[in-house]
Amino acid sequence: MSTPNGFSQHLGTCVTQGTEGGAVQDLHAKKAGKAAKKEADGNGVLTFEDPSNTGTTLSQTLKLLPDELKANVKIKSITPRPPRKPRLERAASLDEKSWRRWRRFKTSQESLTDPNETSSSNGSLQEASLSPPIRSRASPCHQCCQQNSLQSSPDASEASPVGKSRGSTSDLGKRASEISSAFGGLLRGKAFAGGRPRLSQIMPARPLPPMELNVASHTLRTANRIDSDCMDYRHYSQHKFGRVSSSLSDSRLHGNGMVYDNCSTDSMKSTFSLLTPIRSKDVRSRSYLEGSLLASGALLGAEELSRYFPDRNIGIFVATWNMQGQKELPVNLDDFLLPTDPDYAQDMYVIGVQEGCPDRREWEIRLQETLGPHYVMLYSAAHGVLYMSVFIRRDLIWFCSEVEYATVTTRIVSQIKTKGALGISFTFFGTSFLFITSHFTSGDSKVNERKLDYNKTIQTLTLPKNVPDTNPYRSSSSDVTTRFDEVFWFGDFNFRLNKDRETVDSILNQNPQADVSKLLAYDQLTSEMSRGSIFKGFQEADIHFRPSYKFDIGKDSYDTTSKQRTPSYTDRVVYRSRYRGDIQAVKYSSCPVIRTSDHRPVFALFRVKVRPGRDNIPLAAGQFDRELYLIGIKRRITRELQKRQEQKDQKSSSICSIS
Repeated sequence: MSTPNGFSQHLGTCVTQGTEGGAVQDLHAKKAGKAAKKEADGNGVLTFEDPSNTGTTLSQTLKLLPDELKANVKIKSITPRPPRKPRLERAASLDEKSWRRWRRFKTSQESLTDPNETSSSNGSLQEASLSPPIRSRASPCHQCCQQNSLQSSPDASEASPVGKSRGSTSDLGKRASEISSAFGGLLRGKAFAGGRPRLSQIMPARPLPPMELNVASHTLRTANRIDSDCMDYRHYSQHKFGRVSSSLSDSRLHGNGMVYDNCSTDSMKSTFSLLTPIRSKDVRSRSYLEGSLLASGALLGAEELSRYFPDRNIGIFVATWNMQGQKELPVNLDDFLLPTDPDYAQDMYVIGVQEGCPDRREWEIRLQETLGPHYVMLYSAAHGVLYMSVFIRRDLIWFCSEVEYATVTTRIVSQIKTKGALGISFTFFGTSFLFITSHFTSGDSKVNERKLDYNKTIQTLTLPKNVPDTNPYRSSSSDVTTRFDEVFWFGDFNFRLNKDRETVDSILNQNPQADVSKLLAYDQLTSEMSRGSIFKGFQEADIHFRPSYKFDIGKDSYDTTSKQRTPSYTDRVVYRSRYRGDIQAVKYSSCPVIRTSDHRPVFALFRVKVRPGRDNIPLAAGQFDRELYLIGIKRRITRELQKRQEQKDQKSSSICSIS
């Protein structure tokens, strides 16, 4: 049943609501019911019963509003227009769809919290469960509320095709909805720009407290530490290379919810490092044979160095041992090469031997077996019974130059190669290294002969050969140690203590806790180095271990033979650098558990600063002793299997006793 104005009698109940909070719904119901009515012919065209009464009806509606709102509202004449053709809209992407879905949910939540804003909530909820349009003449109040709620929500009208068809079918209905939305916005005190609401930004009343990055306790971070080597790696790789790899290094560990800190996550770069993506144009423009002279993209450049060593420091293990020519090798070399004091293994291992065992290959296999599959032998050389082996972590062999070596014989008869020196040199990134192992003249009083051995070595050792000097302006043709950035000299120097056996024994017995400062006051090498007559520019770490010579074989007692030789510090490790502070001694000690010789092995741990280099040097191209590597790994596996079998047999064996 209809009124003379064209409104349904049912709509009278909507109009009588007339409060300021419900005026929007009243206005929606009046205008939409007056403007549009469905015909039963099924062709989908809207017909308007009395368009001339629209102005009078709106004028009557304005009487319901306050006086201050009438001045802000301009009523224009409305003329019906034919329906427009539907416009083709581009398909929304997944990001836009997710954003709209989130926006509708957010709007519905805000409307639920505000009882005055019911139209947005109704529009959001209706759109979520929107059904196809019903052709039959439904309740006019329901139709107008549904149409107005769809028109009042711009996001809902974009996402819903039904709302679009209804809004574009009649221009009169669209204008009526816009006017009703304007009335609703004025009543709610909100401004509209282009038909879309602008929501004010919500700011916190006070500044938010700072958030710590490390949320775990110190104990938990220590328990979850993986390696000693830098949380920003994942973000750095994403920013630098445009993608995040799905390898084991970051994604799986972080995805498992593991508590971590800066040190532990950055340390994963060493053991579980991400492979750097290589762009195709870099591969095209770069010659790996000649190398790149540019700082960026070079194999030995700063970028590659920082990726492997963020602090640009490497760990080096240097050891010397006089084996006394014994055929018998120690059963276990773990205490020698892998001491328990440092938590982590070093990046480079250099072992020098004097009076080595007859089977040099067996000695190298034992070294490879002890260090395991993480290390490869970069180079080894021999001069008579002087041996030197250089092991390096297998992922660092690509950053080494060609390895060169030279030898010097200090005996008068050159065929007898028991005394002399052996040097090995190479460049790692942009830092040149020289390792020298020597065996000087023996004898308590032959200090001058040992000084002659030193002078002959620095003058005769012809290194480098093909690898260019990193700083030729600081080099000297008369001293080989000036032609390298970092020099390590170690061996059996045979310098003794200028004191009798009884006095030395009394000092050692008084200080069983390795307080040997009194003994060093009689040390020949310390005295000569202070005078500058030998090892010029070299340093030695503080000594806190007992003399390494001379022991009874298989025992911890010093020489008990008739000669009663005085215990002395014959086995030493000294170092020098072109740049102050590049080498830091971490530990300097001996290995008392190895008793197969009358000398105890002496080793030192260093932290050495490495500088970036250029690719214009002859590279080793990943060369290492592959045969030795395979034999050492096979030995290691066999040893582990034997150990497990022994443990299994021990558990399965039983002893029967008869009482």
